[in-house]
Amino acid sequence: MESASVALGHEHEQHGPPPANRSSRVDAQLLGMLLFIISEVMLFGAFFSAYFFIRVVAGNDWPAAGTALPIAVAGCNTAVLVSSSLTMHWALVSAKNGNRFGMRAGLLTTFLLGATFLAVQINEYVHLGFAIGDSAQATIFYGLTGLHGAHVTVGLLLLSMATIRAFRGHFSPTEHRGVEVPGIYWHFVDVMWIIVYTTLYVL
Repeated sequence: MESASVALGHEHEQHGPPPANRSSRVDAQLLGMLLFIISEVMLFGAFFSAYFFIRVVAGNDWPAAGTALPIAVAGCNTAVLVSSSLTMHWALVSAKNGNRFGMRAGLLTTFLLGATFLAVQINEYVHLGFAIGDSAQATIFYGLTGLHGAHVTVGLLLLSMATIRAFRGHFSPTEHRGVEVPGIYWHFVDVMWIIVYTTLYVL
């Protein structure tokens, strides 16, 4: 009887920490990225609030008098970034279907398009003709576009890691979270740029 009790005790003995309680059906990595994106939307919202205060509430010219924005160049750059969303989608679909060539080509192309966008943006800063401290409008312009550029840089780092892992054969149709999560972030970066471009350059 005593030996049975001892055996029963060993059967229910817990080794290590208990399993984590998951209150959500969403994957932890995916949920973390979605929550991060929500926080970033609020950050961009703060900058857009300053923009609308300057332009709508205060009624100041946009851009500031005597300055101009390269709308055509920025429009072409927007097309480059939007194209990178398509190649990112191609990479994810290829990963889910076990198409290693499509996944690798899609990730690499997305990275190159993103790097092109960032290079054009930096070149634009060099030739704008006004500095960040010249006016309130210039401060908001550099603040919003610079914030987005920082997000593009982070996205390129994520894409570079995903691309390296893809060429090392780390992803499969059942294990492709390392492509999906950076892809969600990259689509967010693209959508935010469309909003920034429309607001700052077009309207």
